[in-house]
Amino acid sequence: MASLYSSSGGSLKLKGVKDPGIKKKKKKKNKEAKRILENISTPPEDDDDDKDTMVPEKSPVDKRTPAQKAFDKVQSKRQVQRVLDKASMSHKQRVESFNAHLDKLTEHYDIPKVSWTK
Repeated sequence: MASLYSSSGGSLKLKGVKDPGIKKKKKKKNKEAKRILENISTPPEDDDDDKDTMVPEKSPVDKRTPAQKAFDKVQSKRQVQRVLDKASMSHKQRVESFNAHLDKLTEHYDIPKVSWTK
């Protein structure tokens, strides 16, 4: 009876798959970092010939949309306005105006007296 229910050990084999093992991703070597390190380690040579062959560095390109530029412009204007408003009043004046504002408010946070018997 034992021969009727025999099974082979291991995982199931799939058709069309040659190596079912787990493969690790290979790490990419950063060639750019190595090039930068080499440039840092070797001092630049000062020759007149090199100055002619050197390409001037390009200025950074602004990749923002016109809407983003306008938004940043408005934000900077608002920030300047906020700073000027804060600088116009001294601390004592701000405290006085805040106290005046609190005096105008209703006493919302006071607990009203509630009594069913009286």
